[in-house]
Order: sequence, then C-alpha cells, then structure tokens
Amino acid sequence: MRILSVIPPMTQLNTPYPSTAYLTGFLRSRGVDAVQEDLALALVLRLFSPEGLRAIRACLMALPKRTPLLKAFDAQFDRYLATITPAVAFLQGRDPSIGHRIAGRNFLPEGPRFASLDAYMDEEGGDPLAWAFGVLGVQDRARHFATLYLNDVADVLREAVDPRFEFVRYAESIAQSQPTFEPLAEALAAPLNLVDSTLRDLTLEAVARHAPNLVLLSVPFPGNVYAAFRIAQAIKARHPEIVIALGGGFVNTELRELSEPRVFDYFDYVTLDDGERPLLALLEHLRGERQEDRLVRTFLRTEGTVRYIDAGEPDIPFAEVGTPTWDGLPLDRYLSILDMLNPMHRLWSDGRWNKLTVAHGCYWKKCTFCDVSLDYISRYDGIAAAMLVDRIETIIEETGQSGFHFVDEAAPPKALKALADELRRRNRAISWWGNIRFEKSFTPELCRQLADSGCIAVSGGLEVASDRLLNLMQKGVSVDQVARVTRAFTDAGILVHAYLMYGFPTQTVQDTVDALEYVRQLFAAGCIQSGFFHRFACTVHSPVGQHPEQFGVTLQPLPAITFAKNDVAFIDPTGVDHDALGVALNKALYNYMHGIGLDEDVRSWFLERVPRTRVPRHFIERALG
Repeated sequence: MRILSVIPPMTQLNTPYPSTAYLTGFLRSRGVDAVQEDLALALVLRLFSPEGLRAIRACLMALPKRTPLLKAFDAQFDRYLATITPAVAFLQGRDPSIGHRIAGRNFLPEGPRFASLDAYMDEEGGDPLAWAFGVLGVQDRARHFATLYLNDVADVLREAVDPRFEFVRYAESIAQSQPTFEPLAEALAAPLNLVDSTLRDLTLEAVARHAPNLVLLSVPFPGNVYAAFRIAQAIKARHPEIVIALGGGFVNTELRELSEPRVFDYFDYVTLDDGERPLLALLEHLRGERQEDRLVRTFLRTEGTVRYIDAGEPDIPFAEVGTPTWDGLPLDRYLSILDMLNPMHRLWSDGRWNKLTVAHGCYWKKCTFCDVSLDYISRYDGIAAAMLVDRIETIIEETGQSGFHFVDEAAPPKALKALADELRRRNRAISWWGNIRFEKSFTPELCRQLADSGCIAVSGGLEVASDRLLNLMQKGVSVDQVARVTRAFTDAGILVHAYLMYGFPTQTVQDTVDALEYVRQLFAAGCIQSGFFHRFACTVHSPVGQHPEQFGVTLQPLPAITFAKNDVAFIDPTGVDHDALGVALNKALYNYMHGIGLDEDVRSWFLERVPRTRVPRHFIERALG
C-alpha cells in the first residue's frame, strides 16, 4: 500500500510545512511505502509563470469591466511576462545575479504595492530603504522589491480570478470557526475558476505520478481547508477507489465535535490529534487486520451518520516517531520572500529552515489563553539530546542545509542546554531559532552557551506586559524578570522577538497604556529588537473559554454547531474599544523597531485621549540593575 501525504494551499512559500515530513518519516520508519507532495508550492509556481500569467490575463480580458489595477497590468503585460521567470528564479536563489537589475528598480514593473516605499523616503528624497538594508544590501533590496512585485501580481489574480486568494490565508473565512458546512459547500459547488482548475490539474498529476492507495491531507490552518476539499473533490471524481483521510492542526482544534455528513463526500476518514497512532490503526483496518470499531480517534460516516471511534490506544512515544524526511519535496524551488521588514517575521519567510521539534507538547501548559486542554499542548514528551542531534545530523545529510527552526510551543531550557552540550561534544555547527518562555532559567551563562551552539533568535510571550494580567494569564513570569532574561539573550548576540497581546479579559485602557510603556522601555534598553501585537481571541479549548467567570467575562452563546468550533465571542464589562487601541499599539511598535519615538510619551501614539502611564520611567533600567 502506497501513502501520499499532501500539503494543501496555502502555508508559506519559503519552506515546506513540516507535517508531511513528520508523517512520511514515521511511516517509512515502520516499513510503509510513503511519499509526499507540496501542492501549495506547486500551485504558486504554476500560476506565477508565463503560462499562468497568460491564463490570468485571459480571465481579465473576459471581464465586462476592469479596475485601474487590471488596466495597468494589461498595459504592462509584456514586461510582466518577461520578468516573472527571472523574478521567481531570483527568489528561489537560482539566479542571484539578476538581483542587481531588480534592485535598480528599472527592471520589474511596479504596481500599487511599491507605493509603500514612499513611506521610507528621507526628507532629501534619498534612498528609501537605507535604514533597513544599508548601502550594500543589493540582494536584500532585490528580494523585497521582487516580493512586492509578486504581491502586485497576486492582487491582479484576486481581482481578475479569485478574491479569496492569499499566499498564506487562502479562503480562510469560509472555514474558520464556521458552525455549519454551508459556506464551504457553496464554494465547493461553484464552477472551477483558474485557481481551482490549476489545483485540480496538479492534484491529478501527483496522483498519476505516485499511484497511491491512501491520500493524507494535513490541514494546519483555516487557510488550507478550502483547497484541501478541492483536492479531495478532484481525487474522488477521477479515482473514487482511493481512500482519503483528513487531519492536522485545524481538525484538531476546530472539528472535535464534527457531525456534518457532507464532509465525508470528500473524505473517508477524519482523525484527531497526533496522526501516527490513528494512521497505524487505519492501515491495519484497510489491510483487513483490524475491525472498524477498533480505529483510534477517527470520524467516519456510516449509513449517513457521522460516528467517532476511539479504541483508546496510547500515542506513539516521541522517541519512536522517527526522523522527519523532506525526500520528494523540491527544496530548491521554495521562494525566500522579504515582505515584512520586521526582523523576526523575516526569519519566518526568508530562507529555508528545517523544522524540528525539541519535545512534544508544552512543559508549562498553564497559560490561560492557550489551548492547554488539547493534546498538542497537554501531553509533554521529551527525548534525549543525543537522539535529537541524531535527527539533526540525519536531516542535514539529507537536505544539505544546517538551519533549524524548532517549532515547539515553548522549548524547555533544560532540553536546550542538553542540546547545546551535545552539539559541542560532536563539534557540530548549526544555526537555529525557536519559541521559549522568558523564564529565569535562561541565565546570562546559558544564553551565551545557546548562542555558541548556533542560536540566532528566540521569540517568547511577553503578552500584555502587565504583572496583574500576567498573573491572570498564569504566565509564570513578571515584567522585570522578562527584562533580565531578554537582556541576557541580547547581550549574547541573539535576536529577541516579543509576542504581545491586547484585549485580554478585564484589560483596561490604563493597562494598555502601561503595557506600551513597558514595551517602550524594553526597546530603549536594548532588551528586545522585534515584536508584534496580537488581538486576544477566546477559544473554547482554553481556560478562558472553559471558565469565563474566573476572568470576569461572559461568553456569547454559540449557534448549533455541526462543523467548526473554536473562537467564541465574549462580553467584557470594561467596554474598552480594543480595536482603536490596537492601531496605536502597532504604530508605536513599528516605530520602536526602527528606533523612532523611544523618548516620546506613549500617549502620543493614541488618537484619543488616554491616561498617563503609571509605570515609573526607569522601571526597566532599575530591573536590569
């Protein structure tokens, strides 16, 4: 039996989403014939090619009315046709010399996305990006311009073909927290547009190449759901004998109460949580070695009714899941884009990283905004450093690349120290980055050791930067502790990114102003170099969602749910307009990352009148001692 694991559109362009690499590596370790395909990358490369541009233009020409954007694209079509192949090849790292022409801004046609560069022009009309790339950053400039160029073409595709198209969050709104299947069903019943038909063709080409008996679609995000169903639809129409199973992060969080029978017009099985044990059980069932009622964490349809079956067998220990493999994925065809100039976001999208997990689950698993009740958080399972480095060395040998992104919810300090010790013992040089908690275990000595082991960046949750709210979140850290830890990382030469949050239950305007003052001081003191404010969202699997009364809020009633269930709205008695505050927070943060406005009163960022901060002006400085 051959198994094909598929990454559906869209995830990210610079590196494969790791779920199929994990599943394929595991299945091969058990002697299963397993292969994988990244249809997300394949779709982008097919659309963003001369053939794809001609097809987009044909759609444009068929429209009864054209917007100024479409008219501009049509007027410069020959230039787009001439430049699309070298621009993509440059972003793939296959044609670096063309970067000089791209950086000169006389090569690529420039659409509305390039207008953002005007924001960076200095007062004398000089180099718009000197602050970001310096005098000699030709390749970086070119990568940013080529990214803007791709975004311009994507805007044209949205207006001419499919308004839902995105490089990351493709058709996200018709899946995320949708209580019924109806929006998705309507979209899937609509005639195929150019994106749909291209994806169908790529799907059938992949099936023809591999001739699988079982296809696994791993759907990590709401922005993968529509395309995953389109892939399954194409396979069922042409090859009804192929068994198709659905799993992944979206399923694990949003489809835990699935009761919609129409899902099984597309998929034969839907599995929850880590896929290894359910897959082994499913394979045994398909081979006639296991009864259907002995499946593990699996939904299926019987006589028109959705059933959930779980034989309750234990998960595969993390030490036994094998080493991820990228075999079969076109590692030289991913695009290193440079969209946002935030330094941590650049790591996420620029360059190909081998994604690996230090340990399964979260060793802390207490944060009240997090899905701590779900398996991917709650079941902590580590491995010995020697095994982790064995996996690292196997992946380097396979891919030829030594950069790693550790994708843990929060990598444990003890495990990272053991990793650093083992890398030093083997004299193995790598570069790596990942998520941590800003806890006191990260001493200056340990931070220096991690830097010596190849750590180039860390990200961690500072969240609301308020000790009262950090306690309510059960973060287990304080603002002054975060200051000392982040400074230790910075002093070791490691980039520090802070995840920040606003809109948490009972957060007042005063709390928000105070949080921004803490953030200002952290930037001014050189503790953090990057950050991003996220709007708090209450999920049904978090302590806030399960016990709202403990956080002073009331959940709004949910409708009858047969499909997706995750986000839940709530009523906060403070009545704060967090959306208005969010604009100011992100504006301030953007400027702080560029060293601007660090001496100004934080109230200057807000359009409306806000209270003076209660935070002592030298709080962080004193915390650092």
